[in-house]
Amino acid sequence: MIRSRIIEYIDSKDISKYKFYKETKLSNGFLDKEGSIRSDICEKISYQYPDLNLNWLLTGKGEMIISSEEKVINELPPCVSPELGLGVPYYDVDFSGGFNAIFNNQTLLPDHNIVFAPFKDAQLWCNVTGNSMAEKINHGDIIALKELTNWEDNVLFGEIYAVVTDHIRTIKIIRKSNNEDNYRLVPINTNEFDENEVKKSSILNVFTVLGAIKKFF
Repeated sequence: MIRSRIIEYIDSKDISKYKFYKETKLSNGFLDKEGSIRSDICEKISYQYPDLNLNWLLTGKGEMIISSEEKVINELPPCVSPELGLGVPYYDVDFSGGFNAIFNNQTLLPDHNIVFAPFKDAQLWCNVTGNSMAEKINHGDIIALKELTNWEDNVLFGEIYAVVTDHIRTIKIIRKSNNEDNYRLVPINTNEFDENEVKKSSILNVFTVLGAIKKFF
């Protein structure tokens, strides 16, 4: 579906496939392949064509072209807001540490909110520890998370997720396992970290990692 939306976009802009491959530096034939497309590839395409609505590209929702006003808003840097109704709550806890308490106890108040238009659909921000996902997500970054509903049906293999099981909380790429009862959790930094498998039945929650930014406060 994402490939068909890319084709729809380049057709609307009268961009040939040859020109698209040249401008994005993607391999010839990329648009004719099957299978999922990694989020970083979508981000790369969106960066090359700034009027392309990344949300539309990923989900098909909204308008294909970003209006001038939306573009200005999306380019504003992140900022901190003390107002509860403005932005997305940030909790000064590590995903691998105190996250479970804040997600399951809605009476706990965030330290403040973060206003950042590209990740306005997140439910919360929290901290990252460890470098298993470097250089994409680094130790000390903060991540924007949104719970993935009906995750068994909606997981996109090859994408980055924050996974909560009955004994670990980790951020990894989810891939298929040879064992249909398991998922493979794959790090980006394979020089220092190994992949592992978890039973689907042990997973309590899965969160889409909408993005990560350096801590700026």
